[in-house]
Amino acid sequence: MEVKNMGSRIKEVFPGSLAEELGIEVGDILISVNGTEIKDIIDYRFLLSDEYIELEVEKANGEIWDIEADKDLQEDLGVEFDMAIMDKAKRCSNNCMFCFIDQLPKGMRETLYFKDDDSRLSFLQGNFVTLTNMKDEDIDRIIRYRISPINVSVHTTNPELRVKMLNNRFAGNVFERLKKLAEAEITINAQIVTIPNVNNGDELIRTINDLYSLYPSVQNVAAVPIGITKFREGLAKVDIYNKELAKAEIENVAKLQRKFIDETGKPFVRLSDEFYLTAEAEIPSAEFYDGYYQIEDGVGMVRLLRDTIKQDLPRLNKTKKGSFSMVTGELAFEEINHVAKLIMQENSNVIMDTYKIINNYFGNTITVAGLLTATDIIDQVKHKIKTDYLIMSSNMFRKGYELADDNEQIMLDDYTVKDLEKALDTKILICDYSGEDLIDIINENCKEE
Repeated sequence: MEVKNMGSRIKEVFPGSLAEELGIEVGDILISVNGTEIKDIIDYRFLLSDEYIELEVEKANGEIWDIEADKDLQEDLGVEFDMAIMDKAKRCSNNCMFCFIDQLPKGMRETLYFKDDDSRLSFLQGNFVTLTNMKDEDIDRIIRYRISPINVSVHTTNPELRVKMLNNRFAGNVFERLKKLAEAEITINAQIVTIPNVNNGDELIRTINDLYSLYPSVQNVAAVPIGITKFREGLAKVDIYNKELAKAEIENVAKLQRKFIDETGKPFVRLSDEFYLTAEAEIPSAEFYDGYYQIEDGVGMVRLLRDTIKQDLPRLNKTKKGSFSMVTGELAFEEINHVAKLIMQENSNVIMDTYKIINNYFGNTITVAGLLTATDIIDQVKHKIKTDYLIMSSNMFRKGYELADDNEQIMLDDYTVKDLEKALDTKILICDYSGEDLIDIINENCKEE
């Protein structure tokens, strides 16, 4: 039997798993489950959710094994496949006016230029999809297989404006598709990239209200401002947020947030921290962020850091001493510098230096820490760091699966942690978003006096 989907080749069998018990081995190919050919990870997940399964497996020597097994309802086989989705990721068919990938300089690693728009990655990894790359039968499969939650890049529910923003004549039916998913009780998380004088202001309010009409299936909306690099030759001319525009957006959306809180107890739509920092506005409370489940969109990072530092600062070991430096982008510098001062006030034996890194690589209009490169960090702090360690935020790094067998973390310009340590002659410590993690790192790497 010819096997078409080589992505279902098994690269790892977990010890003690059902697969190991059934004699499945590395190199075997899963052909079908319960008589249905496995095309991708969605088929696999759905078809495996039975208490009795029949597997068709091709062994490394070409033999075909038919395997029957009883299992717990939610029990997995316990294998990992060569390809996470058992198929090639679907390439984005849009040409969005705000696309960050289109604003990358030449010469970066090839994987950074790939635009995925794949609902399977939305389900598995939390990626956002536009739904423009999907046929009606793809929407039906999401409903049939109960693929939920799904993360959707909406941007606007105005059909004509969405066609213009995504530069795709098929982009205008997003609300109808969202409505169909909502009626099937599929959970949806929505994202909006806002552009001044394009889809902000009244257009943003329209989009939020449309999405709220699908609540609670549409559970929440995150709005983030457009990021503009210096590499926009040939792309649409767009404006960016300044203090006044960011403040106006916060005030405009706040009216709806108050209404939604009165009706549901939650604000439904939240703006990323970049709006508040740019506007020099007050950051909302922890209750407003409701568990910080939009933190990957930059929603609530500042509040989480402030509250956890306040909570965990008393855990700082005052019998130890150490020296640390921290680097961050322009936007969060004052926040990080304040945290450093609090730590030194709590323990005078700890030195905390902070460095503001200007983003020359992408242009000084990019001010967030998550888009810093090793190139700029090296250029701006090499020979300046006098501390034992350099603490860097985890959002500056990406997992380097395509480059290193040990999944070493890498920066946007291909520098690994080891590369950066060598260039700076400094040991690097990677910290998550919270003050709890920061205090733990300091305690673990300080020495007794």
